[in-house]
Amino acid sequence: MIDTVFEGFRYHKPLPNFYKIENPQNPKREISEDLLFKLVELAEKYNFTGLSYSKLSEDVKKDLNIDFDNVIIFKFLMGDELLKMEPSRQKGKLMDEEFQEYGVHVYEFADFLRENGFNADLLHPLDDNLSLRAIALQSNDCVITRSNMCLFKDGLNMGFFMIHTSIDNLPFKSENDMLWVRDFCSTCGVCIERCPKEAFDENEKLLRKVCTAHREGCNECILKCPFYKRGYDKVKKRYGRMKK
Repeated sequence: MIDTVFEGFRYHKPLPNFYKIENPQNPKREISEDLLFKLVELAEKYNFTGLSYSKLSEDVKKDLNIDFDNVIIFKFLMGDELLKMEPSRQKGKLMDEEFQEYGVHVYEFADFLRENGFNADLLHPLDDNLSLRAIALQSNDCVITRSNMCLFKDGLNMGFFMIHTSIDNLPFKSENDMLWVRDFCSTCGVCIERCPKEAFDENEKLLRKVCTAHREGCNECILKCPFYKRGYDKVKKRYGRMKK
């Protein structure tokens, strides 16, 4: 095992780096449909809901000192039973452990790509100087809700990890068909109204120092959201009827 240290998925404890294969010296730039399908199958084996694809900005590439701007997003649904627990430090710890369990598998995905000739590195999921949410938005596969959550069609209770890679021919989306969500959110606001900590200012901006999501696992904004309670497709259908 490569003996570097990754400041890991737990907030207070470093996690060893789990790469087993080195990046190739001359990485391939194109992946076959068959091999990409095998990567999707590997992700599904560990209960990831699917993959999305994005790009890094030139500024991020420069800051990270990397050559490739292609990103694969591995998405997973946070467990319902855990989400519905009362907020506490113990819940926060359990959520960290769930996050870590999924995170360990992402090294296997990177090794799969490296073994097949591609450059693949995990983007640091807890790097305060790197906005994974902004990178996710560039996938045209999600939107930010009024509660500041990243909504994919797969679900609102979504976690994700990212690998940047040398693969140039990933199936990137050119348009985002979820932009209607912004209008829907502007007419809703239940997440703000029901926040137990009143963690939004007068401009409806989330106050991170007040929000207890990361400290105690508060998920009220998720649990009260129509996208969690009814699902993306049902909310979209209802929105369509409202607009007629």
